[in-house]
Amino acid sequence: MIYLDNNSTTRVDPQVVDAMLPFFSQEYGNAASTTHELGRSARQAVELSRAIIAQAIGATEGEIYFTSGATESNNLAIRGLCTHRGARHKRVVSSTAEHRAVLDPLKRLTKERIVVDWIDSDASGKLEQGSLVNQLAEPLDLVSLMLANNEIGNLLDVEPISSIKKQNPFVLHCDGAQALGKCEIDVQAAGIDMLSLSAHKVYGPKGVGALYVRRGVRLKPIVDGGGHENGKRSGTLNVPGIVGFAKAVELAQAGLQEESSRIRQLMHQFDSALHRSLDGVELNGPPLEQRLLGNLNYSLQGIDAETLTLQLPEICISTGSACTSADPEPSHVLQSLGLNETEARSSIRVGIGRFNTAAEIDHAVQQICTAVTALRGR
Repeated sequence: MIYLDNNSTTRVDPQVVDAMLPFFSQEYGNAASTTHELGRSARQAVELSRAIIAQAIGATEGEIYFTSGATESNNLAIRGLCTHRGARHKRVVSSTAEHRAVLDPLKRLTKERIVVDWIDSDASGKLEQGSLVNQLAEPLDLVSLMLANNEIGNLLDVEPISSIKKQNPFVLHCDGAQALGKCEIDVQAAGIDMLSLSAHKVYGPKGVGALYVRRGVRLKPIVDGGGHENGKRSGTLNVPGIVGFAKAVELAQAGLQEESSRIRQLMHQFDSALHRSLDGVELNGPPLEQRLLGNLNYSLQGIDAETLTLQLPEICISTGSACTSADPEPSHVLQSLGLNETEARSSIRVGIGRFNTAAEIDHAVQQICTAVTALRGR
């Protein structure tokens, strides 16, 4: 089996597993039970993890709040800010290419008389600058835009948004689930006020994430009971998961430069081999050097992507976001680029990651090309 769906989830790094194991059977205390040694040990591990994650994004420990993942973090950021009594304008701006974990909370807010305005993308996935400037010039509470798109690998240019924010103050929230461990992130320099993170996109465990909240940004909790995480998010902390998350971030930061170079080479290898072997191949989103590390998305003319994946039992690729795989509608992200329904349904997403090899890339391309040729010949 060749796994090329690393934008959906990643294999947990063995070093992460090793870091987590003691907290299941030896250091198993509740981090809120600090009246005894096991509880204090768990709390210490959590706070050390908080510091590691904060340092990785240019934040302070007190600005990191642990959650169950980026979906919960997005909900807490968006709903928590817009339903807080401090929200004055009841207006949010976002893009039509966001993840469902942002789009669905925003749709819920429209039922609560909060206005949501949308920014469209151009054919490469870049936000339309005219629309961006116009939308952000009016009074608003929140802008929510992903740092890296999970389907087409587009990277957000934060600088013009931060410049506008100086003249027209608002809170900037970014979904950073795909960017963490693949891009340099400095929330202070970028002017990001809230950042959603997830462990399982960076070779950590599923079911744990974090939300960075700049000091001074006030949120209404969406989970009540116990007042954990300084009142932001109640619930017993997932200590093994948090420890694993921090270890995963630590590994990603330490190997970022080397891994970036290696994976870029594999991306070029895959792209060159695919174009050499097939006609009717279109790369969706930005050019190779300008897109998210490891992310490739292609429209294959004359092919139904779901049918193609069924012809590739040994190759793990996807037809889009894992969170919308049960949705019969074509990808809203690809349609936001201007692709029609047929083109969107002909698209595959390839996610190259840490454990992939050059030999695997060659074999995967060969298998994909063989299957595409056979399907086109029917």
